[in-house]
Amino acid sequence: MDRTVTAVTGTEPDRVAVGLPPVVGGRLEVPLVTGRRVTYANLDYAASTPSLTAVQQAVDRLLPWYSSVHRGAGFASAVSTSAYERARETVRSFTGAAPDATVVFTRNTTDALNLLGRALPAGTTVFRFNTDHHAALLAWRGSRVHRLARAATPGDAVVQLAKALADAPKGPRLVVITGASNVTGELWPVADLAEVARIHGARTVLDAAQLAGHRPLDLAGWNVDWVALSGHKMYAPFGAGALVGAADWLDAADPYLAGGGATARVDEEAGGESVAWSGLPHRHEGGSPNVVGVHAMAVACRTLAATGWDTVVRHEQALTARLREGLAAVPGVRVLDLWPDGHPRLGVVSFSLSRLGDAFADQRLVATALSAEHGIGVRDGAFCAHQAVRSLLGDAAGHQGDRALRASIGMGTTSEHVERLLAALEDLVRRGPRWSYDRPEDGWRPVPDPRPLPDLLRGNGNPPVLSE
Repeated sequence: MDRTVTAVTGTEPDRVAVGLPPVVGGRLEVPLVTGRRVTYANLDYAASTPSLTAVQQAVDRLLPWYSSVHRGAGFASAVSTSAYERARETVRSFTGAAPDATVVFTRNTTDALNLLGRALPAGTTVFRFNTDHHAALLAWRGSRVHRLARAATPGDAVVQLAKALADAPKGPRLVVITGASNVTGELWPVADLAEVARIHGARTVLDAAQLAGHRPLDLAGWNVDWVALSGHKMYAPFGAGALVGAADWLDAADPYLAGGGATARVDEEAGGESVAWSGLPHRHEGGSPNVVGVHAMAVACRTLAATGWDTVVRHEQALTARLREGLAAVPGVRVLDLWPDGHPRLGVVSFSLSRLGDAFADQRLVATALSAEHGIGVRDGAFCAHQAVRSLLGDAAGHQGDRALRASIGMGTTSEHVERLLAALEDLVRRGPRWSYDRPEDGWRPVPDPRPLPDLLRGNGNPPVLSE
């Protein structure tokens, strides 16, 4: 097989748009199977964003003071506790929530939605669309769930919800609203859906995992009861998220995790213990909290707000428009959209590729070849939104399988990254991979794969490679 690779990289990547804060790894070089090294084209922001440099620096400044939170009398403990508690106000302000909104820190959006799911009053009916992310689909398993079909348009989503609420039995209700699709990047009509819910006496929760790092949030203005978000989707990849909103259902619920911090008092009694639970927000933050992740998330919130959303949006929209335009010109590429083109969207573009040289395309092989031969990182699969991807691929003529490709854009993305992806896809469609690949059970891999692992993973002796 021909193993000559032409990487479309240029000698120096173009700089990120003026006014955007730098990200860690923006100049990261990665090895190719040919032995060359190129600047990494990270087009997987929808999965996890890189850390902002400002966040990395803030974490470095906090680490010497890292200590127990709410547990110690030492000065370092007081510093850590102060950083943790000050982050609540930062996150509350960032989401546009009311001043009295509760901020409960979690691990991520999935954790936050599951926390809310555990706090729902008995008999609650949950309304959600079947094109949602799995976290929004599956967090409500102890409740009655009304499954809404794929909406043909944003207006159809509002109509579907109104009818479902009008026909539903009485009792507490919760409407799950996706801020932006993690498959297509399309923005959902948050305010309209929240208004319909309010008319019918339903509460609302916004899944803002994909939205929060790319558009401003306005929880109070949208009249939404709760918002769930993840630091690792908004340039603070240190394992923290939050559930922000109304206190009543959370305050009435048993702790999400029973243990230290969630307890105000524990006394021994016959046959067990008598427990008095803490009030909010500590009731649902059992165990030692992730002060580093929470501080990082707060710094990311402040940095994004200080950058200005107009700057962020202009950068992402320009690159997204070019990406979609370029994909439309690649033979065999079908871009996946929920709704007619022209609806507002983030920099998330999923697509299917029907041909790879002379063979039908395996989407995972495409992603593997993009990485191995061109230094490009994209996502392949169903993106934790299996029902959405399956439905959209059903519309894609000539596609085989239930996997797609996704390229996603953020503040560290450059026009060179986008152009490199488009050129690489064009080459793969016309000529197929230039390297040889094997397919073990867990997916495709280059054979051989001479790319050395970085220093942080090296042991003694020669640097290991990914495969011999």
